Amino acid sequence: MNKLLNIFLVSFALNLSAIPNPPDLGVGSYILYEPNTGKVLVSYNADEPVEPASLTKLMTSYVIADYIKEDFISLDDEPKISIKAWKTEGSRMFIREGTKVKVSDLLKGMVIQSGNDAAVALAEHAEGSEDNFAYVMNEFADKLGMKNSSFNNASGLPDPLNVTSAYDLALLTAALIKDFPEQYQLYSEKYFTYNGIKQANRNRLLWRDEIFDGGKTGYTSAAGYCLVGSAMRGDMRLVAVVLGSEDDKRFNDVSALMTYGFRHYDTVKLFDANESLRDVEIVAGKSESVSVGATEDIILTLTKDQRESIRYEVEVGTRILAPISASDQAGTLRVLDGDNNVLAETDLIYLEDVEELGFFQRLIAIIWNWIKSLFG
Repeated sequence: MNKLLNIFLVSFALNLSAIPNPPDLGVGSYILYEPNTGKVLVSYNADEPVEPASLTKLMTSYVIADYIKEDFISLDDEPKISIKAWKTEGSRMFIREGTKVKVSDLLKGMVIQSGNDAAVALAEHAEGSEDNFAYVMNEFADKLGMKNSSFNNASGLPDPLNVTSAYDLALLTAALIKDFPEQYQLYSEKYFTYNGIKQANRNRLLWRDEIFDGGKTGYTSAAGYCLVGSAMRGDMRLVAVVLGSEDDKRFNDVSALMTYGFRHYDTVKLFDANESLRDVEIVAGKSESVSVGATEDIILTLTKDQRESIRYEVEVGTRILAPISASDQAGTLRVLDGDNNVLAETDLIYLEDVEELGFFQRLIAIIWNWIKSLFG
């Protein structure tokens, strides 16, 4: 039996008003990103490949977290520190060659103190050498959709082959927060003491406002001063990336982006997965109707005024012939703005199984439905 399609519209008053222009930071590249919906709120040169300096350690951290999850390595492992790791230049946690240091301490030294020596030691423990580890970093970057990235070391020390972009770093940070929340908690710790040396987290945002719960700093002469910041206000998270800024300015830059995002945008759950959106009449079934709903939560990041203008378009059949299997496609849900731009589109499914009637009852029901259709 052919389905008769019907479109049901739920509309709200069209009351769009413009929001102010985003801040112009005047730096090399930057982005403001909402990780739950993948919406880019503000960006400038966000896909331009540049050297990321110590922001590279975000990828090192992600790979190590995955290796711990897969039981390839353990937080309690105590790798022996190599001469290469001990002699690594730049920021350090001050591990000594020939000593054994727990992976848990190396992670803190890399994340909190931005220790290049710790990053090299972790890479060597995970894959035998930093070169091998860099190969794995690139495999993970590809899986995460980081199309502008190529990693050539684990620490972020100057290397023209070690590049990424603001957008890729936003993707990576979002993945780290989502996939490895326990690892991400290290980025909120303000101090770490190792070998009698207490060092502060270089991310000054942690002291600036309680909404900031993580991020990473970086600097080389080629990269300039860089910063990834992440913050939560209510149920909304934002990630900001600023590359090629100045030392103090980068913290102000990220704060300005966060203020703009939280002031003018909301992340809103419109529908829950498997929430009944409409009942469809059943022909020749043991139930008279079946509910349809979305296959996933419908969550959007919208301007606060835009929320008042959205409308929903539910396209489903008015009748369906039994039998019906739950999870079979039933139609489509679209969310549109006041200018009829599609903000989201997803399949609708039947939420319950419905058995068909016995042979004769089914035949009578089909004939009766056909007769009714002749009159209306």
